[in-house]
Amino acid sequence: MPGPGPRDASTAVTRSTLRQQIADALRDEVLAGRLLPGQEFTVKQIAEQYGVSATPVREALVDLAAQGLLDSDQHRGFRVHQFSVADYRAMIESRSLVMEGVIRHAERRGRTRVGAKAVVSVRRRAEEAARAARCGDLDIHIGYDLRFWHELGSLIANFYIAGFLHRLRVQSWVFSVPHLRADADRRQWLWSGHESLVDAVALGDLAAARSVICLYNDRALAWADRLER
Repeated sequence: MPGPGPRDASTAVTRSTLRQQIADALRDEVLAGRLLPGQEFTVKQIAEQYGVSATPVREALVDLAAQGLLDSDQHRGFRVHQFSVADYRAMIESRSLVMEGVIRHAERRGRTRVGAKAVVSVRRRAEEAARAARCGDLDIHIGYDLRFWHELGSLIANFYIAGFLHRLRVQSWVFSVPHLRADADRRQWLWSGHESLVDAVALGDLAAARSVICLYNDRALAWADRLER
């Protein structure tokens, strides 16, 4: 049997790319609050919505389910996962413990400073995320916040840790979005300390970085308290 030729490889790449594009688009729909927690849909509905075949849609939905964003039901299709306040608290605790481990590891290795060139892009994300937070612009803030943390994580942690933290932050935003959209005071709960954290990392001041991250997590937990009340 002949091996795959250029045409087969191109088809595989195209399908893989389409699968990722659909997964990204659906994740953005969830983060924008257009797909709400508990909302159900089928592979067929999504395929018709995007005008594509069922195969890459099914693969994209399985990917999102593996990331904890969707629940799969063999008979009813998929639904957006509904996180609880307890889930949110566990996310905050998890990312706090991981970040503390990253900082301690950097201290032990004596690698406490990131070069100025390396943080140029992260600083731009920080400025935009902080600006959107101060304006209460949730949609812009979420996009820049996720990119900020993902790029920063890639600088200070290994690939696996950065990926784990990114999934946690996406999940925490999936929980937060519906509540924040309904909150007239959401601007006071959107964190805007990104620039302070970049400054601390660029200077190699891990004590300051730890302090900023603690304030960040404390605010998130205070917001969870408010939701419960």
